[in-house]
Formats: sequence, structure tokens, C-alpha cells
Amino acid sequence: MSKSASRARLHDIIRRRSFGRGEVTLASGRKSDFYFNLKPTMLDPEGAALLAELTYEALKDDQLDYIGGLEMGAVPLAGAIAQLSWLKGHPIAAFFVRKKPKEHGARLAIEGLAKGESLEGKRIVVVEDVTTTGGSAMKAVEALREAGADVALVLTMVDREEGASDTFAEAGLPFRSIYKASEFLHE
Repeated sequence: MSKSASRARLHDIIRRRSFGRGEVTLASGRKSDFYFNLKPTMLDPEGAALLAELTYEALKDDQLDYIGGLEMGAVPLAGAIAQLSWLKGHPIAAFFVRKKPKEHGARLAIEGLAKGESLEGKRIVVVEDVTTTGGSAMKAVEALREAGADVALVLTMVDREEGASDTFAEAGLPFRSIYKASEFLHE
């Protein structure tokens, strides 16, 4: 399938499985009359494959070492992209950042690294399913920077176009999206 065909097909899946109208409160605390819940798309076999394909294509030339972000939205994305990157012969390892470290066991904030592995000096992309203001992704960015990582960029599947680009610009981070909310709102 061509990139444009994959993008059109994924758009249809997101519209059917993950986009809705009706008043909701977003993670940012804002109210909205539409929402994206990408979990049904990320956990659908075809949706997961298309998200991984389009994300991999968007990132393959960025010379990244790791992909991940804040739990829960980044977890299925990072896993699917890591698997596809291995199959394509250009492995990008996955991780995720806990919203708060576990209070037992190793008490890690960043999960997915083997004993002795470090993100220090590694080029990382932070991924998100849906981005509104960028606050959630910035929590991951802060934890990664504390770990010595080089956060190269933030990539979201859907940018709600409600301030995230400004947040990331202020933090000196390039920001990209696969889709914009307006692509679903103005059809």
C-alpha cells in the first residue's frame, strides 16, 4: 500500500474507532466538544500496523536510538514501532515513562531498559497518541532529560492544535504530527 493509501486508510480507522463528539474533559483540564481516544485504533491489528508504518516512515531518517513516552498512550505505539523497526533492519528500542515511579520493586520512572542500560547521550523521540497542550509529553521529556537523554523531537499521532506546538517551541523541541484534529473536524 502506498503512503497516501496507508494514511487514508488509517484516517478512516481513527474516524470510526477513535474519534467522537460530545463534551469531555481533557487531560489538560480543558473542556471540548470532540475527543480522540486512540487506544481502540492502537490496539486494532490493522490500526496498530498502519500507525507503526506511518510513524516509522516519519522517523526513519532521524537516527534515533529509542522511542517512547508517557504511559499509557505511548506504550502500544512504542512497542509496535520497535517491532517494525527491527523487521526493517533499523532497530529503534522502546521504553516508557511512568507517571509516577512504582513504590515497590526497582522503583523506576523509566521502564524498558535492561540492567546496566542507560539513556544517557541517546537520541530519543517522545511519542504520544493525542496531544493538546503538550503537558503530558513534557513530563516525559523532563524525566528523559534528567536521565541524560538527548530528546530529538516529539511526535504525536493526532495534534489537537490547541497549544502543543507553542509548548514544544518554548522548550526548543521540534514537534511533528501524523494528523491534525482539523483533518477530522472539517470533513
